Amino acid sequence: MTKEFDLAALLAERGAERYELHAKYLNHQQPRMLRTIGFDKVYERAEGAHFWDADGNDYLDMLAGFAVMGLGRHHPVVRKALHDVLDASLADLTRFDCPPLPGLLAEKLLSYSPHLDRVFFGNSGTEAVETALKFARYATGRQRILYCSHAFHGLTAGSLSVNGEDSFRKGFAPLLPDTAVPLGDLDALARELKKGDVAALIVEPVQGKGVHEVPPGYLLAAQELLHRHKALLIADEVQTGLGRTGKFYAYQHSDGVEPDLVCVAKALSGGYVPVGATLGRDWIFQKVYSSMDRVQVHSASFGSNAQAMAAGLAVLSVMENEQIVANAAAVGERLKSRLAELVGRYELLADVRGRGLMIGIEFGRPQSLKLRSRWTMLQAARKGLFAQMVVVPLLQRHRILTQVSGDHLEVIKLIPPLIIDTADADRFVDAFTEVMEDAHNGGGLMWDFGKTLVKQAVANR
Repeated sequence: MTKEFDLAALLAERGAERYELHAKYLNHQQPRMLRTIGFDKVYERAEGAHFWDADGNDYLDMLAGFAVMGLGRHHPVVRKALHDVLDASLADLTRFDCPPLPGLLAEKLLSYSPHLDRVFFGNSGTEAVETALKFARYATGRQRILYCSHAFHGLTAGSLSVNGEDSFRKGFAPLLPDTAVPLGDLDALARELKKGDVAALIVEPVQGKGVHEVPPGYLLAAQELLHRHKALLIADEVQTGLGRTGKFYAYQHSDGVEPDLVCVAKALSGGYVPVGATLGRDWIFQKVYSSMDRVQVHSASFGSNAQAMAAGLAVLSVMENEQIVANAAAVGERLKSRLAELVGRYELLADVRGRGLMIGIEFGRPQSLKLRSRWTMLQAARKGLFAQMVVVPLLQRHRILTQVSGDHLEVIKLIPPLIIDTADADRFVDAFTEVMEDAHNGGGLMWDFGKTLVKQAVANR
């Protein structure tokens, strides 16, 4: 007799095998990497900006699932919306009707960028970017896309074409016609536009890799250059959008900037149902969907599904009712200013930058001989190891989850849930201060771990 499916029983019976299952059936390097850096934890539950392990220890989440958990985990309003939409037994994804939820979510999203007119819903950030690239190329009749050095826009074939990290691109050519231009370099942009074949420039207003903000005035000047040459501006707000930087969209920090296409995802999901959205001008959509014969020329099988739309509507409601954007701005400013005060105190700490709750902490070459020799040892093995040395004790000793901002970067990126409060911010700064104090005083455990990382880096060459 077949047993009825019981999720709770299955997890109770097999949950302890999680790392072995990943090693055998999924990306086998993932558990290996986690064990190497001591991140192979077992988290039992989560709520808001915190995790708990089996022993009841509390962990502070300063990563938010790579910015997906904008409202933290298991927000009650989003949970209720999903229960409600499931209980409604809607006739979802018939493909031959026009259900209300996608239209309502599109209407609400567009209210935050009133210069835009229409929305395409997909399932992820990379799909949102793929949509923008396709729409820009079709609407302009041109093939080439410009992107900024060190950009990250996704890992599917189209978005990989505008990825500024060679290690991601290696081995996957040929890609779409593309050209990288330095972030903030208007002259380089102008030179490429003069060739007459550019469809668009895609740009993150704050780059996720390294947390680098576009220079003041760059977006507006770039927009004017692009439009003069009949090309489009695409703002990738997949990570920066929905309040992350203290404005609803990061491009809104620049007066007068009105991108032709805007990509969002991540936090719009509420952390539950994958969703991506590409917002654009009416004339672009009119060109792409120019006749009934082209009604399905760009679509997504699970796009606009009821669960994703309900989650998105609930997220936007919470953001307004709980003043999430204002909280990100205020707590982010406190966090950034307290961290900036440490730059002069610790010679290994080079810079603190960012906006709202998207903050980069950069480390640099120290002046004192003892620290400089240790720094040089790490750099010779692999750039980025010192930042990893900081991330590990933050988790192991202080139970705070963070990430290195990119491969071969000495930068830690903070992208916590937008609901964190001042106590959470102070907890991070206090823990970070202890780690930096330990590093500068030659703390044995930290530098011993550095030697382990060096050995691992050399072995992987």
